[in-house]
Amino acid sequence: MDTMNVKIDDLVFDHGDYDADGDVLYLLRGDTTHASDAALTPEGHGVRYDENGQVIGITIVNARRILEHDGHITITLPHAVHVEANDLVAALG
Repeated sequence: MDTMNVKIDDLVFDHGDYDADGDVLYLLRGDTTHASDAALTPEGHGVRYDENGQVIGITIVNARRILEHDGHITITLPHAVHVEANDLVAALG
């Protein structure tokens, strides 16, 4: 995972990895890698939670394709958040 700062709503993700072949973006917060719960958003993204119910990670499938098509990515956490392309530049490389 690369070190970076990607802000989505009020969450700052400080680690990320982009799989260009699969077009999958993995974002993590802090050093916690063990999730005690996970869920799929209505948009099909994966969200991982720690034991306190705090978001510790997001997996965005088809990240670049969605950005190219829509100009933003919508993630429900639990409310809908629009993430603009320039907010993900550091993560997508």
